[in-house]
Amino acid sequence: MYYFYYDASALVKRYTQELGSDKINFLFANVPHGRLMCLILGAIEVLWVLVRKRNDSRLTNDDFRQAGINLDYEVIDNQSGFRTIPVPNSLIWRSMDLIEIHSLNSVDAIVLRSALDIAAGCRDTNDELVLVASDQRLLRAASSEELLVFNPEIHPEQIGLPRHNLPGCRFQKFRLVL
Repeated sequence: MYYFYYDASALVKRYTQELGSDKINFLFANVPHGRLMCLILGAIEVLWVLVRKRNDSRLTNDDFRQAGINLDYEVIDNQSGFRTIPVPNSLIWRSMDLIEIHSLNSVDAIVLRSALDIAAGCRDTNDELVLVASDQRLLRAASSEELLVFNPEIHPEQIGLPRHNLPGCRFQKFRLVL
């Protein structure tokens, strides 16, 4: 079974139209929400992007309000089953080495460490974790750490198949078909 861990760079595509939004919406529509997750900081980052887009007029006030309601329902209030991952101090301290190894910013290092921890737990039950992100540096770091990655902005043929192909899934016309 596959679990999908969203970085804010991908999750924001659920709440505002961007390149790759169709793929994120497809995952939300076709994967049980209990198998979707993000770091709680990721949800806050999505809100920040929405505020920035409203402030520079890329989102109307009505679109901003609706995006906030949807984010609140699906992720923050956890009414859909979507999992938010807490950020204990121990996770922060254990992520510090990833900053130096991969030249990541602090939040991306925390995302990566959290994803690595969850992926290890998934493997114990013969499941897999897929990091969903559009941040190139984070994707490179995750790939070098042997995580499965999915970038919704890239055509599937460019993901580096078969290494990043998801068994039981196939890519068809730029959509992930489960």
